[in-house]
Amino acid sequence: MSNESITLAMTGASGAIYGLRLLECLLNAGQQVRLLVSAPAHIVIAMETDLKIPAAPREMQNFFDKHFDSYIGQLQVYGKEQWTAPVASGSAVSRAMVVCPCTSGTLAAIACGTSDNLLERAADVVIKEQRRLILVPREMPLSAIHLEHMLKLSRLGVVIMPASPGFYHRPAAINDLVDFVVARILDHLDISHDLVPRWGTSPK
Repeated sequence: MSNESITLAMTGASGAIYGLRLLECLLNAGQQVRLLVSAPAHIVIAMETDLKIPAAPREMQNFFDKHFDSYIGQLQVYGKEQWTAPVASGSAVSRAMVVCPCTSGTLAAIACGTSDNLLERAADVVIKEQRRLILVPREMPLSAIHLEHMLKLSRLGVVIMPASPGFYHRPAAINDLVDFVVARILDHLDISHDLVPRWGTSPK
């Protein structure tokens, strides 16, 4: 899998549906995806959806390959301590990384550069290689600690994109709200889509 891939990380914040929908859209757009799913994210997915996703990386990869009908080799899933994974090195860094949803703990770890697991290391690599990093926090209210970490990362060029859907497209269902957020992420990844109408155009 080349460095033209997208790394998608899912953490244990509520809002697993955002990450899953983003994964679906990336695969449907023909993108190569490197997927990292934390243990808390695995628990939240089970709580918030009806999906029964295996925990082991290889089994999870097979599950998503079938669920989203991705082509062979399009998706690669890595474990949290799989330090030989390409995402751990600047020599094989993805062109962009998205953490969706992003917990406040993950936000803090990335801001401090702790790199205690593969997810944090992957984000650290993206920052040092000056590639695009998008964090999608799903938290409220935000404390001064959260805001300070966001400001620090924003000054480094990280895109902070809270899961805050708009309403001008007149959403009729939860999926419409999810698609609004996913659409904005895809915009910042320079990936074409038609999930929601643009501002100034007529709603679907």
